[in-house]
Amino acid sequence: MNLAAVLLGAAVSPDAPALITPSAAWSRADLFARAATIGGHVASRTGPDARVAILADNDEHFVAAYLGILWAGRVAVPLNHLAPHAEQRAELGAVAPELVLAGPTIGSSPAAAGAGVPVVSIEEVSLAPGAARLEAPGERADGDVAVLLFTSGTAGMPKAAMLSHGNLAANLHQVQSTPGLAIRPSDVALGVLPYFHVFGLNVVLGLSLVAGAPVVCLPRFDPAASLAAITRHQVTVIAAVPAIYHAWLDVADAPSDAFARVRLAVSGAAALGTDTIAAVRERFGLHVHEGYGLTEAAPIVTTTAVQRAVRPGSIGPPLRGVEVRLVDSDGGEVLAGDPGEILVRGDNVFMGYWNDAEQTARVLRDGWLRTGDIAVADDEGWLTLVDRAKDLIIVSGFNVYPGEVEAALVEHDDVVEAAVVGEPDPRAGERVVAFVVPRAGTSPTPTILTAHLRRRVARYKIPQRIELVDALPHTFAGKVLRRALREGTPDSDAIQKPA
Repeated sequence: MNLAAVLLGAAVSPDAPALITPSAAWSRADLFARAATIGGHVASRTGPDARVAILADNDEHFVAAYLGILWAGRVAVPLNHLAPHAEQRAELGAVAPELVLAGPTIGSSPAAAGAGVPVVSIEEVSLAPGAARLEAPGERADGDVAVLLFTSGTAGMPKAAMLSHGNLAANLHQVQSTPGLAIRPSDVALGVLPYFHVFGLNVVLGLSLVAGAPVVCLPRFDPAASLAAITRHQVTVIAAVPAIYHAWLDVADAPSDAFARVRLAVSGAAALGTDTIAAVRERFGLHVHEGYGLTEAAPIVTTTAVQRAVRPGSIGPPLRGVEVRLVDSDGGEVLAGDPGEILVRGDNVFMGYWNDAEQTARVLRDGWLRTGDIAVADDEGWLTLVDRAKDLIIVSGFNVYPGEVEAALVEHDDVVEAAVVGEPDPRAGERVVAFVVPRAGTSPTPTILTAHLRRRVARYKIPQRIELVDALPHTFAGKVLRRALREGTPDSDAIQKPA
């Protein structure tokens, strides 16, 4: 089973719109033709099971590249095209792709050049006259890797999660078989979440293609422009993160009927907050459902949309075909109302981390995925998140692992040690805060350190606040006590803020 055939196999007319971009509308026949053409090029340039990276905006170029790579039976590696070149180089080096497919806004890709990977223009390949087409998709088994997505995972530094053709297709089927959540051919979805993130890739793009519903692709998020697009294209389904809903609330002249045609709105990747749910409902008459998922689960695990009942604070029950257990530190199941770590089992659970057997063994045990997230369940099986058993920070739906930012900070000559924690943020869910011990005789400013980080990590990973401290709290074993820093975060007046 090739996932590309699943995505392109909806029982709708070939002339039905598949993508709506600022410049044009693309039919399903258009997508099929471009996928077959790119698939032919990729097959001629790479070996079996080769990794092929994608650097592109949320547009027809990304979608055509993604489908073409899968069509050729190769492994797609969507990368954050907005990340610093150093981060892109590290990820390219980790998965060693044989080719990079780049959108027209990317150019020659210095990161790929630095990693020694050839770069091919998606536009030139898919539109080249006389290009060889791959008329049939490459044969793939359910257990063959389809996509590598970089994530901070349930533990450790960012790594590439291996999602098979079966994993991704399973979650699409689980969603489509869950009452209240299924997408219809008559729907129009908003494609504002980045496709290099599993939420945008499989929940927005994948579900829409499987259902035969068009996606309105927005290369960049602009609050006012996206509201106008929702109205103009009569969007009916919205999947977004809390920061997006906050941004819409901030548009002063936003029409109260902007979401009049929307029948399903969901939020995920971070807690939305009961105040925000109420504000969106009061301002726009829009009922937003919350859910829970993670890259390793392809990604949806639970949602309140199953019964179309909004329960502020809850993330709902599991999808059909997804099993969830809550366990204590000894692995025993907890009682209703008691907190426990979320364990997930189902055909959607990933295969492991690329070239990292140790971390894979830590999170996959006896067929169950250990998420590191803590929840309580009521008598009906509806879950509410209460904590995380890991130090992962989630900013607007993106995972930030403290160790990665700390490692980048200590690369600065004036930094001896650094610790990074998250603190609540009403818009982004959490914000990144850094505590830095400067080298004796130096005083690096937050502005200097922020500039240093901009060359090394993605923008959302850069601390919003940086404080210079004499020392960090440690355990007897020498580990930094991040919990003590979270609980004893200095008052805002004492924190130095980067410019």
